[in-house]
Amino acid sequence: MSMNDPLVIAGKSYRSRLIVGTGKYKDHDETRRALQASGAEIVTVAVRRIELKPGQPSLLDAIDKKYVLLPNTAGCYTADEAIRTARLARELGMTEFVKLEVIGDKRTLFPDAEETLVAARQLVKEGFVVLPYTNDDPIMARKLEDVGCAAVMPLAAPIGSGLGIRNPYNLRIILETVKVPIIVDAGVGTASDAAVALELGCHAVLMNTGIAGARDAVLMAEAMRLGVEAGRKAFLAGRIPKKLHAAASSPEHGLIE
Repeated sequence: MSMNDPLVIAGKSYRSRLIVGTGKYKDHDETRRALQASGAEIVTVAVRRIELKPGQPSLLDAIDKKYVLLPNTAGCYTADEAIRTARLARELGMTEFVKLEVIGDKRTLFPDAEETLVAARQLVKEGFVVLPYTNDDPIMARKLEDVGCAAVMPLAAPIGSGLGIRNPYNLRIILETVKVPIIVDAGVGTASDAAVALELGCHAVLMNTGIAGARDAVLMAEAMRLGVEAGRKAFLAGRIPKKLHAAASSPEHGLIE
């Protein structure tokens, strides 16, 4: 996509509508190559999982300075934990952007909506640009927007499941409910899932396992980039209406008898 159709978050514009994670790759080299193939400009890093020992290689070494870092609070189960993690990211010199995750259940990794809202409200007060991971609940999406979140990131399916979009109807309602960007987060398994999210009108997708867990992560990163681009273009172009019966593709008037 071009800057004629940018993704705008908190007043900043990006060409790519694909945001990618940096976990689960085989090594730092694969991480670098997959990020490059994805065309992403924003990449997420789990603050609590970064090795910061002096003289030891770190995940941050694999991430080129050209990318915008989006620190996330993965692994947090309370609002207090998430707030402390976001503050740590800021102390480490990362951006004011934060992907807020407050998990409510270890087995499903579904978000704790109440704790997420508490953390979001506090982080916004502290000047963070908050992008919260949440369930596909239109009411919670509106509440997160109301406390000042810069985007809302509803799941498509459980984290790492690769099930694709399980409830497109809720996503459509969310798109009607809030005005901030909607970024589908979690559950995208292949390029067609990403395309569907963009075709619905979602503004971007964020993924990690769908790329890093593929047999060929670098090739899948490229496929996801193309899926996002195709989905966005299809949304802008406007699909034909669905009909129960056939409609001739050639005009019927002027036919020679």
